[in-house]
Amino acid sequence: MKNFNLLSNENLIGLIFIAPALIGILIFIIIPVFCSFGLSFTDWDLLNEIKFAGLSNYKEIFTDGVFIKILFNTFVFAISTTVFGVIIPLVLAYILQKNVKGGEFFKVAYFLPFITPMIVIGVVWQWIFDPNIGFLNSVLNAHLKWLYDSALALPALIIVSVWKLIGYNVVIFLSGFSSIPTSVIEAAKIDGANGVKLFSKVIVPMLSPTIFFVTVITVISSMQVFDLIYLMTQGGPDNSTNVIVYAIYKNAFEFFDVGKSSALAYVLFVIILALTLLQWHFRKKLVYAEK
Repeated sequence: MKNFNLLSNENLIGLIFIAPALIGILIFIIIPVFCSFGLSFTDWDLLNEIKFAGLSNYKEIFTDGVFIKILFNTFVFAISTTVFGVIIPLVLAYILQKNVKGGEFFKVAYFLPFITPMIVIGVVWQWIFDPNIGFLNSVLNAHLKWLYDSALALPALIIVSVWKLIGYNVVIFLSGFSSIPTSVIEAAKIDGANGVKLFSKVIVPMLSPTIFFVTVITVISSMQVFDLIYLMTQGGPDNSTNVIVYAIYKNAFEFFDVGKSSALAYVLFVIILALTLLQWHFRKKLVYAEK
């Protein structure tokens, strides 16, 4: 085994090629992470002198009734999006992997929303949910104020989020299905397993590593939702769709409370880290043949 020589020609050439990416990560990710952590203990409005505030920003967050509502909205959005954003694509992928007629068309159709810019999705779905001329109310023959009703606004956003996410998760599940040995499926069918029993007792356990992966990344992405909220509801009505990342944005760039905004960012970081570690802790029970 050769000794690693950082100054060798090959390694220097490699470092030159990856240097722009490393510099970008340092400037735009690593340094801001440490700076924002320091700012979470300060009182700063972007204009005046930075003042050390200790833990006052964190105390203010956890004693604020609005934050409790924001936290509740974030968890409801993340859990609902994860549940429907995993189950629906799993069922669709199961159907599509059987080489159904028009399967390629449906794969493209499901994936298109995922690559469509969020601004386009926001505008289209605002029209769909419009209480006066909206397509959805026309189909339901109702007059529901979807995005203007505090009881309906968050479910409406969950529908849009799941709709956009389905295509990506379908692709991942289809790749998971391709890794299941056909011999296992055939053996299960010979033993009398078919339909629901085959799906629940054989396919789901074999696909559990993929399901676990999709669940983890969906939880993480759903906890960080921002663009959908910003484009469609701006956290309203009455904070019914306000979530942590949108609250971070508002505190930083509307209220100019950088300290509280940074503190909210680290509260969100701790929550996501805790959820991810919790899921990882239970992976042995959730994932088939995990050691």
